[in-house]
This record gives sequence, structure tokens and C-alpha cells, in this order.
Amino acid sequence: MFLTVCLNPTLQKTLQFSSVTSGAVNRTGEHRLDVSGKGINVTRVLTQLGKKAVHLTQLGGDMRPLFLSLCEQDGLDVQWVESNSQIRFCYTLLTENDNCVTELVEESQTVDPQTEPKILDKFDNLLENNSSLKSSSLRLANLRFDASARGLSHLIISGKNAAGFSDNVIPYMVKKAKEKGLFVILDIRGNDLINSLKYEPDVIKPNMEEFIATFGIGTNDPQKLRELVLEIAQKHNCRIILTNGDKKILAAEKENFYEIEVPKVKAVNTIGCGDAFTAGLASALENGADFKTAINEGIRCGTLNAGLIRPGVIKAELS
Repeated sequence: MFLTVCLNPTLQKTLQFSSVTSGAVNRTGEHRLDVSGKGINVTRVLTQLGKKAVHLTQLGGDMRPLFLSLCEQDGLDVQWVESNSQIRFCYTLLTENDNCVTELVEESQTVDPQTEPKILDKFDNLLENNSSLKSSSLRLANLRFDASARGLSHLIISGKNAAGFSDNVIPYMVKKAKEKGLFVILDIRGNDLINSLKYEPDVIKPNMEEFIATFGIGTNDPQKLRELVLEIAQKHNCRIILTNGDKKILAAEKENFYEIEVPKVKAVNTIGCGDAFTAGLASALENGADFKTAINEGIRCGTLNAGLIRPGVIKAELS
């Protein structure tokens, strides 16, 4: 089972127009509201792939009941701690005439100072309960499916933390998860990624822009990029995947370097494609697929997401 973590929850408003005129009133009857954020998107796609997952996050403010209600409608298992911080809104404008996806992002409010110790305590409890379950002679199938009996095997951490968290949170989670024997996938960037590498996560998956910004290399030197990707993969005993929209995916494991084509598709909504990719990749790896096969399953899921209006899904509705 998967534990997904994202400490920056989102309510996503998607509005569809034929076109938008700047400086004018633009009206549409085509709109929807979804619970979102990178970790929620990953969790929702894992659910649509038939996997069991629990999501850990922080929540606060007036919109929390709505957030949890939408999670319940999607059949998502969410564990949360109080942050006394309003959940942010993000807005997607889809314009049909120019096939354009425009994202308007609210930055997060600062969480309460007690949020970090509470989220780490919640995380530790999930791992400890999981450890107790694994040492038990009971079978998961015979247990009630709740927070104390999950049988966690994979940890996926996604996205940028909300304001107020320190740089220690994600590295701590990676360290603890690796000590417990979980398979760790990171879709993160910056100091969160750099400070986590020493604990040898199994897969890191920043996009190309995030990787370049994190490690400070030039975009016009493909050979240097390849050398750095291989160096990091070997030094930190991890696999690396760099997505880049509809351009080739670059990937490395040990001494092997891959360039994998992404099919060209007419996208309806690209929001959540990277998260769908992460879920597809993780699901395939859990099923025992090799690295390249898992990447292609990630591509398949990302492509399915791109063809739908709703963000962070591979099917129009949960079944």
C-alpha cells in the first residue's frame, strides 16, 4: 500500500472558455471544483489504478470541511493535522480557440508553528503501526482497513511544502521510511531534494526545469546534464526521471541512461499530468515492472490525464 505526502493542499477551480478577453468580463457555464494538490492527484490516480493509498497532509480554515467532503466523494483516505491555515485555491483557465491552459496559483498561508511536530508525529505513527502489522501473524485481508492496519510498502512525497515548514521535514520522512524498508519516490525540488539524497531514495522525479534550478546547470549543455544525472544516480544509489512536458524524458539507473519519447497528443488540461505520471510509474514498479516499462506506464497515465478536463485523473469519474 502507498503512503502519499503533500503538505500544500489545494482546491482547484477549472473554468473552460472558448476564448478570454483581457480587461473584460468573461463568463462561462463550464466549470468545476476539485480537491487537488500534487499528493491528492497522485492518490486519486493510484485509486483509479486499483491501488490502496493513504494521503497525509495539513488542513485548516473554513474550507477544510469542503476539502474533506470532496476527498470522501473521490474515495480518498486522508490523514491530516490541524494547521490553522486556510487552504489555498488555484485556478485553471482552459481556452478552446487557442488550446491554451493557464494556471493561476495562490501561494499558501503560513501554517501554525505546531503543525510541523504534529505532522511528523502523525507520520511516525503511520510507520510504527505499519511496522507492527508486518510483524504480526494476521493477514491484512482479515483486518479492518484503517489507519492502524495499512501494510505500507511505498512512500511518495510530492510538491513544495506550505510556508512555515522547515527544510528538515521531508528529509526526516525519507530517512525514517528507508529505515522501515519502504520504497521511496520523490517528486520534489530544491533543498528538500538535495537534503534527502543522502538517505538514498529509490526514485527522484523532478521535472527538467526543477532539476536545472536545483542543481544549477545550463540548459544548453546536454552532455553536462547527462553526466550530472548519471553522477547523482550512482552517488546516491537512486533512479532519476526528468520529465519535460511533451519532450523526451531523460532517465538514469546505475550506469544506464535513457531517452524516452513522449507521444504528441492534443491536450485538454495538462494540470496533474506529472502527478498521473508519478502514480502510473509507482503502480507499475509495485507490480514488479522494470524501470523503462514503469516509465512508459507513467507516460500512459500522464497522457490519459491530458485528455480530460478534470485534473489529476485517468478516468472521467472514479468507478
